[in-house]
Amino acid sequence: MRAAVFHQPGAPLSIESVDDPAPGPGQVVIAVKRCGICGTDLHATEEHDGLLVPGTVMGHEFAGEIVDVGAGCAGEWKTGRKVTGLPSHSCGQCLPCKTGRPLQCDHNIILGLQRSGGFAEYMTLDTNNSVLLPDTIDWAEGALIEPLAVGLHAVNMSTDIRGKRVLILGAGPVGLAVSFWCRFMGAYHITVTEPEQLRRESAMRFGADVALPAGVPAENLPEIEKAAGGPPDVVFECVGVPGMIAEAVDYARYGGEIMVVGFCARPDTLVPAAAIMKELTARFVVAYDKADFDMIAGLMAMDKLDVAHMCTSTVGFQDFSEAFESLRTPNAHCKIMLDPGAS
Repeated sequence: MRAAVFHQPGAPLSIESVDDPAPGPGQVVIAVKRCGICGTDLHATEEHDGLLVPGTVMGHEFAGEIVDVGAGCAGEWKTGRKVTGLPSHSCGQCLPCKTGRPLQCDHNIILGLQRSGGFAEYMTLDTNNSVLLPDTIDWAEGALIEPLAVGLHAVNMSTDIRGKRVLILGAGPVGLAVSFWCRFMGAYHITVTEPEQLRRESAMRFGADVALPAGVPAENLPEIEKAAGGPPDVVFECVGVPGMIAEAVDYARYGGEIMVVGFCARPDTLVPAAAIMKELTARFVVAYDKADFDMIAGLMAMDKLDVAHMCTSTVGFQDFSEAFESLRTPNAHCKIMLDPGAS
């Protein structure tokens, strides 16, 4: 089969022919229909820290059709079914696995980073970490469930968002998903800060009331307070670079809450006294639970979510490496997807 393979940092993904996967017990093989490019993919290929294994097929935002079924897969796990899932290969037996939290499994392996993922014609999935989709959900919507789940999990992990003034730092796919769910869950006012004009325009389509250029909090805060009627109750940090947590502290109101969602793998610094003097609450969140996938799939099945516009481009293998590299520079895209079946 064809696949996009990582070999070394700084080198484009290589489109190669690799062996077709075979399902183990409790696994299915899917024909990948769509797989989105994530900011995590870009970061992992830039700064190799050992997590991304050379020779790995990347991609963890996928949807596809079951084409082969392993031993022990009973009931609805049969060929022809649409499916997506958490990008996890885990034991399936421990308490975290049985409660839909495979990222907490001691044996968890991340698909697309440590084990082959969705930038391929076929991939294997654990049924305990997968979600069957109704036929009414199209392939692009199915592949959007994973990035939407990141935003949903972040909002669910915060204190009740209803009626709150919210500030979101960053309007990449994660920031846009957070904005979407804050609006869906009943936030009173949503402000987004983002350096790129095109992404600020996207934020306005994803629930933001105001989208401002990223800048010094002392300069932006008066405008935010004027528009929202006060400083933000909750600040979501969705950038993931050093200095952003300190910026979130500067924006937050006294007694406010900071949700750290952006994945930063480098050392960062802040002045604790600045947060102490405001008596802030800070929470760090990662990824999602299976319940987040189930909720989004259910809402999609009932036509409660209109998210098709999140997919801004679809490419085949011929243009995939170039499209992947293009996302390293400022751009207007929310989500580019691979269609392995495209010519």
